[in-house]
Amino acid sequence: MSVREGPVFSLRNVRRTREGGGRRFVLEVPALEIAPGARLALLGPSGSGKSTLLDLLALVLRPDPGSERFLFAAGAAPLDVAAAWQGDETPLATARAAHLGYVLQTGGLLPFLTVRANIALPARLAGREDRARVEELALRLGVASVLDSPAEAISVGQRQRAAIARALVHRPAVVLADEPTAAVDPAMAVEVMALLLAETEAAGAALVLATHDHAMVARLDLPVARFAVADRDGAAVAVVGA
Repeated sequence: MSVREGPVFSLRNVRRTREGGGRRFVLEVPALEIAPGARLALLGPSGSGKSTLLDLLALVLRPDPGSERFLFAAGAAPLDVAAAWQGDETPLATARAAHLGYVLQTGGLLPFLTVRANIALPARLAGREDRARVEELALRLGVASVLDSPAEAISVGQRQRAAIARALVHRPAVVLADEPTAAVDPAMAVEVMALLLAETEAAGAALVLATHDHAMVARLDLPVARFAVADRDGAAVAVVGA
């Protein structure tokens, strides 16, 4: 993958409000830029908006109207994300399929598909299916022996490794990972993180990681965006980078 000039994400004064159960939560992003190939850890207490920010970056969650700037520049031309949410959403779907990989907390594999089919799915949706790429990643991530097994039949650790392979298979510009080690034991957590860091670096992909593991972030010396939460006007307001 060639390295782009300028950030792949550029956000300024982006907000997302959630309401339910009589409670109101607001995530505020005063300023955030993510460079090609960068690593960024999101740190904050549970409920502070880390997953909300990841979903915004994954282009699956609509920002509040009035965002000053929300650009995604992994494709041939920068995508104005806020504007796309207000009109034709096709460019969002195209950008998601072509340029983003997402590792969910529990892997998020489709249980009725084989591991091979799960890993291949993003490349297939992007129109660049590559069987050799699937097998190469599976071998490097230690799941080659279960490629033809149903996803529901493999271990938690294998599911996490397969999820990393799936997030990387289409050579995305950005990989997002939401607590990717939450469902595994400490020894496996170290292995999963090492694999995730090594494989995103090898692919030239930026990595944005939400985690509760402060010790792991410190050990790996990852740049950090912190979430500070305060009560304001009857709402819980989380500010990124505060």
